[in-house]
Amino acid sequence: MNKGLVTVFGGSGFVGKYVVRALCRDGWRVRVAARRPHTCQDLKVIGNVGQVQLMQANIRFPKSVASAVEGADAVINLVAVLYEDGKQSFESLHIKGASTVAEAAARAGITNYVQMSALGASEESESEYGRSRHMGEQAVRAALPSADIMRPSIIFGEEDNFFNRFAQMAQFAPALPLIGGGATQFQPAYVGDVADAIAKVAAQGTTGQTYELGGPRVYSFKELLSFMLETIDRKRFLVPVPWFGANILGAVGDISGKLPLISPFLTKDQVTTLKSDNIVADDAKGFDDLGIETETIEAIVPDYLARYRKYGQFHEKSA
Repeated sequence: MNKGLVTVFGGSGFVGKYVVRALCRDGWRVRVAARRPHTCQDLKVIGNVGQVQLMQANIRFPKSVASAVEGADAVINLVAVLYEDGKQSFESLHIKGASTVAEAAARAGITNYVQMSALGASEESESEYGRSRHMGEQAVRAALPSADIMRPSIIFGEEDNFFNRFAQMAQFAPALPLIGGGATQFQPAYVGDVADAIAKVAAQGTTGQTYELGGPRVYSFKELLSFMLETIDRKRFLVPVPWFGANILGAVGDISGKLPLISPFLTKDQVTTLKSDNIVADDAKGFDDLGIETETIEAIVPDYLARYRKYGQFHEKSA
């Protein structure tokens, strides 16, 4: 059944591709608004012929946003950055960009709106990332009180930036850093489950709810790295790095991030973020309220980390 047209900002990203797939499966026509649509032509084959449309738009430019939401029945905004890079700043994307998209949707008479934020978004957050996410939520709700906010913990999946990053490091480095001693807690959510949650609230029509999305189990940072090393069958030292040392690593990351084509391993703001646990509140709405059974890292991660084993998929695990 055709549910209508949904415009997805950030549909070409890691989470976005899964969201587009979930929306197509549910019967939406999907308009993907992307800064560089020529780089995401693969999205057009996710759905049926003509079901996915690519359109150039940049949430820093209101006119392009207005064009992208024109005629849509629902809007989903997934645009975010983990670290600042030139004009792609927390303020320009998480706050002003989110406000621009929500205001454009409101002017177009669209009330079915999903905004992806992040677990830990708070006015009291010590990190700029966390505060900007909160301010983005506030801007969206000011324009569209009916918007649903989705706050996932760290997201895992085949193209993730967590397990892949550390597994790649483990191929060459003799040791991996346990930032702050590795005690920070996370509740990893599978990208497919997050996408299903976003598609579900869009399908039922948003009503101003906030959902915190965490997987079925809580892990410490140390437990996640230990699981990754066991999965790829590599023995590496896990070296505790106190917050003072982590801040130095973050400062180096801030400097390296200003160089062309270099993604920093860690920034000072990310170090600040890591000081707080990233788990779902006891009274929060979540996957259960949407009827979604969540996947575990044990069920999903080993398949896509196989390429980091010594002989890839043909590797035989040591005793």
